[in-house]
Amino acid sequence: MDNQDFFEQLNKKQSDNIKKLIKRVKFLFYIVLPIIILGTIAFHIVTNYIWMETLNFESVYTTIITTKVALGVIGFFLFSIIGFLTLHWIRRSYLSYLNQNMLPNAILNKKTSRNIMLVISVIFGIFGTMLIQGLGWEPALKVLNFEPFGTTDPHFNLDISFYLYMLPFLEFVLGVLLSLSIVILLAEIGAYSVFEMYRKSRMAQLHLGFTLGFIGLILAAQHLLEPYGTLLTNQVNAFQESVVHGLSYTDNAVNIPKAYILSGIALLATIWMIISLVRGQMKGIIVSIAFYFSLVILGQLASVAVQQFVVSPNEFNQEKPFLEKNLEYTRKAYNLENITELDHPGNDSLDEELIERNQLTIDNVRINDARPLKDVYNQKQTIRNYYKFNDIDIDRYIVDGQYNQVFTGARELDTSNLPDQARTWVNDNLRYTHGYGVAMSHVNEIDSQGQPEYLLKDLPPKGEFEVTRPQIYFGEEQSGNVIVKTKVEEFDYPEGETNAYTRFDANSGIPLQGLNKLLFSIKEGSFRMFISNQLTNESQFLETRNIVDRVNRIAPFFEYDSDPYLVVRKDGSLTWLMDAYLTAENYPYAEPYEDDNSYIRNSVKVAIDAYTGEVNFYVANAQDPLYQTYFNMFPKLFSEEVPEDIRSHFRYPVKLFKVQSDKWGTYHMSDLEVFYNREDVWQFPTEKYYSNDITMEPYYITMSLPEEDTEEFILSIPFTPKSRQNMIAWMGVRNDGENYGELFVYRFPKQKNVYGPQQIENRINQDSYISQQLNLWSQGGSEVIRGNLLTYPIEDTVLYVEPIYIESSNATSLPEVKQVVVAYQDYIVMEPTFDKALDRILTMAEEDTPGNVPDTNETDKNEDPILNAEATLREVSDLFDQYQNALSNGNWEQAGQIMTEIENKLNEVE
Repeated sequence: MDNQDFFEQLNKKQSDNIKKLIKRVKFLFYIVLPIIILGTIAFHIVTNYIWMETLNFESVYTTIITTKVALGVIGFFLFSIIGFLTLHWIRRSYLSYLNQNMLPNAILNKKTSRNIMLVISVIFGIFGTMLIQGLGWEPALKVLNFEPFGTTDPHFNLDISFYLYMLPFLEFVLGVLLSLSIVILLAEIGAYSVFEMYRKSRMAQLHLGFTLGFIGLILAAQHLLEPYGTLLTNQVNAFQESVVHGLSYTDNAVNIPKAYILSGIALLATIWMIISLVRGQMKGIIVSIAFYFSLVILGQLASVAVQQFVVSPNEFNQEKPFLEKNLEYTRKAYNLENITELDHPGNDSLDEELIERNQLTIDNVRINDARPLKDVYNQKQTIRNYYKFNDIDIDRYIVDGQYNQVFTGARELDTSNLPDQARTWVNDNLRYTHGYGVAMSHVNEIDSQGQPEYLLKDLPPKGEFEVTRPQIYFGEEQSGNVIVKTKVEEFDYPEGETNAYTRFDANSGIPLQGLNKLLFSIKEGSFRMFISNQLTNESQFLETRNIVDRVNRIAPFFEYDSDPYLVVRKDGSLTWLMDAYLTAENYPYAEPYEDDNSYIRNSVKVAIDAYTGEVNFYVANAQDPLYQTYFNMFPKLFSEEVPEDIRSHFRYPVKLFKVQSDKWGTYHMSDLEVFYNREDVWQFPTEKYYSNDITMEPYYITMSLPEEDTEEFILSIPFTPKSRQNMIAWMGVRNDGENYGELFVYRFPKQKNVYGPQQIENRINQDSYISQQLNLWSQGGSEVIRGNLLTYPIEDTVLYVEPIYIESSNATSLPEVKQVVVAYQDYIVMEPTFDKALDRILTMAEEDTPGNVPDTNETDKNEDPILNAEATLREVSDLFDQYQNALSNGNWEQAGQIMTEIENKLNEVE
């Protein structure tokens, strides 16, 4: 065999190997890879559908999936067809213009080139599928199901729904098409740069011209939408912002006409570019592009000039009609139109008769704080180290016929604290399945040790309410999935030296029968789950047990509050309540509160049964047009009939109230000139927590309003003027019954000082007696915690209350309420109980006693306040060390005795 035959055989062998490799690659790409991808997608769709079906929300899931599939198909065919046509046109241009000797076989061979184009087109189509279905499904559903707002904007006279639904969808469609066209254009430019085909090949020129024409049309369409966008922002050009959010003078005079002009110019420039391209005149293309961008820049400069030289010198007069719309529509967007405003004189009218008339408010004054109380619950009510209180929430109940504000906490299971030897598959998945019970305490009562007085406590729960289903299978803890109704008894709660056991008694889990068992074993990645002989035909799989994740998985289109709270229902079952926010962008003239969101409502309340995991989306505001749109999208999601024992625990959410009150701090100003100058801006005050000044958060209190004979649950926040500390207003929202959601504001006189929270905090620091006591308590390894400073407007006067906690610095610290500060007008006192502090305040006010001495009826016992101070301090420090040791050893009785001795020592100093 000569060398030539050898190399021919070698080449043939290599060619055969390459063909075999190509066949394998094609098999993998066309058959195996699609099967894997589609199989994975189908697997997740099926398992998610089964989960949603167990909760009776399969229609919600199918609506979303079918919309995504439809958009995904549109995206796939749009991107893949355009991609294939682009590559096909490029190939034809190459074949018609270039010598075949210059082209590779991959282009010359029709079958090979078609396969390559198909592969690239499919990849491009997959990208289009992910893009369009991922971002477009919700806007598309809203456009198809939207409900009009019944309110129009004052400039274009279009319903608000156009800006919330139609405009974002149109912008999304145009954005996708423009992005696709630019990618195609770049590919064409790269392809036709070979041998300057864009100059000499007519097919290349036609291809580029067609793409440029399409881009020109899209740009023209985008410019036509720009005038509507002027109602949604305060940005008047790339460099300047207007004082008005929404349409401004510059928008009306320059930006709107400029948008229409640029739309026409984009079309003309596109036509001229295509003509120049066909003629092979590159200069004409460059001139067209330069002309268009020159006008864009000129338009920006015109906007800058008008804003700088026409608006700025006389801004208020030029913007006055637009400021009025900004004020009006921002109030509409945040539901601030019907706030009841009342003048509050802030008088010095506190006396015993006023207290008697407002006894309901006084009896419910909160002297506990949820922040340190969480540590107390975790120390005294977890009982075992595998239980945990994630949060302490505030609510209200009728107890013995009396309206009581309470703190509640759910005792959840945290298996991470179990010993390592107990962390077996059976224990983690079959035995330790749930938390147990709820603890509840008064907000206004403490025992002799400064600890809360419980309404519900211990295991099983004992107290004022009967809890018939204390097991908590679903909660705030990030608990793993578990299997119930197995041969393994479920741990219920510790019972002395033994444990009590139970079995799940509901049908709300996923039945692990037949194919379900295989599917969810694969999903969990647990072969043990599939083969375990501990499972029975009745076994159920409880998946997604964190309640926030649970509701997000059911309805991901809502925003959910981060603070769910547990409710004890009349039948003794436990239910979590969670607030769902319906938010939207693009409310015209409205200033956004977060990112671009300018509309928010709490029209839906979510209830999750702590035992079964069943979820109900209750309608709280059926008049909300955004809710009505979601109802049209998902009619089977919502329940309009709300059980009374659920409705009575609805809370106006803190986040919504913060957004509204923050906006009201600026948009309460009705005088346009005052509003323009921001002369009367209100802000949230600061308060002390530990040793830091923090911005005050809204807080719930119970009080009776004027002309009301019952107490109410009120969410409130004080206001101070910007950069000042006196209180200028106090805002509240009602939570009970038919009055739910009613906002009201007390305005205090501007001509006199009404103490703000930080001023009260400063007075506590400056008071010689109180500050001395706090400094003494902070010695010896302990820390003083100052709780919420609560402001109570009572009739025509104002009362301030702040609890004082003492916390040891060791790991087993137990914060205790040791004193209560009460302030009124120029008087401020600190006593072991609220009642004593209030009595002293009344005495001081009636006798008009100056100063803040510990006892107004006695002379100063220590003529020399420094006398024996060091010895007393050493004794107190030693006693605190003993107190810490007692706490560390869990000897609560001894710790209480030592604290009593400390108090006696401190009283001797007085």
